[in-house]
Amino acid sequence: MESKKYVYLFNEGNANMKNLLGGKGANLAEMINLGIPVPQGFTLSTEACTKYYENGGNLSEEITAQIYEALIKVEKLTGKKFGSVDNPLIVSVRSGARISMPGVMDTILNLGLNDETVEALSKLSNNERFAYDSYRRFIQMFSNIVMGIEKIKFQHILDEAKRLKGIKLDNDLNSEDLKDILKKFKALYKEEMRKEFPQNLKEQLLEAIKAVFSSWNNTRAVAYRRTNNIPLEWGTAVNVQSMVFGNMGETSGTGVAFTRNPCTGENLVFGEYLINAQGEDVVAGVRTPHKISILEQELPECYKQFIDTAEILEKHYMDMQDMEFTIEQGKLYFLQTRNGKRTPQAALKIAVDLIEEGIITREEAALKVDSKKLDLLLHAKFDQVKLKNTKSIVKVLPSSLTVVSNKVSFNSGIAKRSMTAHVSSIAR
Repeated sequence: MESKKYVYLFNEGNANMKNLLGGKGANLAEMINLGIPVPQGFTLSTEACTKYYENGGNLSEEITAQIYEALIKVEKLTGKKFGSVDNPLIVSVRSGARISMPGVMDTILNLGLNDETVEALSKLSNNERFAYDSYRRFIQMFSNIVMGIEKIKFQHILDEAKRLKGIKLDNDLNSEDLKDILKKFKALYKEEMRKEFPQNLKEQLLEAIKAVFSSWNNTRAVAYRRTNNIPLEWGTAVNVQSMVFGNMGETSGTGVAFTRNPCTGENLVFGEYLINAQGEDVVAGVRTPHKISILEQELPECYKQFIDTAEILEKHYMDMQDMEFTIEQGKLYFLQTRNGKRTPQAALKIAVDLIEEGIITREEAALKVDSKKLDLLLHAKFDQVKLKNTKSIVKVLPSSLTVVSNKVSFNSGIAKRSMTAHVSSIAR
């Protein structure tokens, strides 16, 4: 009897396999089919997630064997080898549920680095600082997401190193600084876990995959599923993808962008990027990102390719796209595309514009506007004229699309308690 297939190479899927491969995996496969530059990899299906939970939070021998088989095939496609001391394959491990759940589940980057492969990466790239920066990022991510060590403990070490040197940005740390930080990161790991940081790369990979499957049930995911009526049994897929590095110097970078403005619906690419950075930097607030339009001045060829590809994706999916991209030494790669979240105001404008542009029909447009959210258009909002003429004292992210209050919250827990108390007082 032929064994059940749980692991799929990206080139074995397509956009119609979203329930099995998750939204991210299906769209990565579709982009490869369209000839768009996507780093190679494989997807563990949502059925593998279900099997993982049925197996008491463990990967079965059958799934583990399929992971190793897929890894060998990715090695052949990339010309790199997992654990090689000459040309190592480094991967990311990302979640990918069938319904988009942005920022909810976990990601591990730079997996495949240890004390030997980091030296290989340094020689191969001729950039020691880049290699050790990638390694310290991996140790911090793995320790936090897989082993549960508080991220802030690593951040304190990083901040102290910058304070002693009198610098503000991570990018100002040189390779010797990073090597010293790595020693302290490993010492912290040993203190917390009572063992050394794992050097076995297959152990790293399997533990990371299990951690991402487990994040389907983390606090954020449970709350998101409850709010959006997403069934527990759907599970999440996991994507293991060869890394491309945005932190390899001034011709490398990373960013996120929408094909249209998700707040207003304006037909203009909307997004941010950072040069010499990895994806986490764009959203972590470590450095201030640049508007995507500035990329045209810094890397004009990459910008043109990005705009052309964004247009292809929007027309193919017949909807506004939310994309992640990385530029490695002047070469552009797409890491994700999905139908973008948007405000009710933007949803209406985008739907009407797509009709007028001949991309969708009126009937298709009606399905792109969530009728349950249309009442938000009637909620009280700031007077836009007065808002433009008001001096800004601080910039923050809202916890709601249209509801305003006179209090500012600096984490989601405080925001939730404040909103609950507010609603209770109204009810009384």
